[in-house]
Amino acid sequence: MALADHFREFRARLLRCLLVFGVALAVAIVFRHAIYDAVYGPYQDAQKTLAEGTSIATTSGAGAGLLLWLTLCGFAAAIVTAPYWLYQIWAFVLPGLYAQERKMSRIFVAVAGPLFLTGIVLGYVTLPIALEVLIGFNPDGVTNLIDFNDYLQFFTRTLFVFGLAFNIPVFVVLLNFAGVVKGSALKAYRPWIVIGTFIFAAVATPSADPFTMTLMAVPMVLLFFASEAIARFNDKRRARRAPNAGLSPDELSSI
Repeated sequence: MALADHFREFRARLLRCLLVFGVALAVAIVFRHAIYDAVYGPYQDAQKTLAEGTSIATTSGAGAGLLLWLTLCGFAAAIVTAPYWLYQIWAFVLPGLYAQERKMSRIFVAVAGPLFLTGIVLGYVTLPIALEVLIGFNPDGVTNLIDFNDYLQFFTRTLFVFGLAFNIPVFVVLLNFAGVVKGSALKAYRPWIVIGTFIFAAVATPSADPFTMTLMAVPMVLLFFASEAIARFNDKRRARRAPNAGLSPDELSSI
C-alpha cells in the first residue's frame, strides 16, 4: 500500500480502539464500586494485620475524588480491552512480516498472554504481604498516609512487573528460534542465570521479604528450565535438518 493508505488504516484501527475503550469505560463507571473493592482489597488485607491506625488511605484536593474514579475506571477499561487493542496492533504489523515471523508471532501471542495473566494473579496474591512489610517499616506512633492515586500507581506497577517477569523465558525461546541464542549457551550459564533471576526478583518485588521474592523467582527459574529444554530440542532439530549449519569458517564440513 501507499504511505497514505497505511495512515488511513492506522487511523481506522485507532478509532476502533478508542470506541471500544469508551464503551468499556462506560461499563467500568457503572461497576466502579466493585472495581474499587478489587483494587483496594490488598491494602485492606494488609491493614488487618497491622496495628490499628498504622496506615490510612487519603486523597488530596477538591477534585481528587473524581480523578480517583476516572483513573480507576480508565485502568480497568484498558485492562479489559487489552486483547482487542493488542490484536489491532498485531494486525497492523502482520502484513509486513515474513511467513516464519508470522508463525513466531502467533506462538508468542498464544503463550505470552496466559503467562502474563498468571504473573498478574500471583502479583495480586502477594501484594498484601508486600504492603504489610513496607508499611511495617514506619516507627511506632507514626501514621502512614497513603494517597490513593500513588497507591494505584504502586498497584499497577507491581502487577505489571510480575506479568512481564513471567514472559522473559518466552523471549529467550524466541531468540533461540531466531538463531541468536543457543541452548548450549543457556546450559553453560545456567547457574549464573538462576542467581540473576533471584537478584532480579529481589529488586523487582516491592517488598524486602524473602517470601514475595521466592514466589516470583521460583516460577521464573522453572520457566527458564523449560525454555532451555525447548531451545536445546530446537537446536538438535535444526542440526538434523542442516548438519553443516552454524559451522565456523575453520570447521570442516561433512561434505
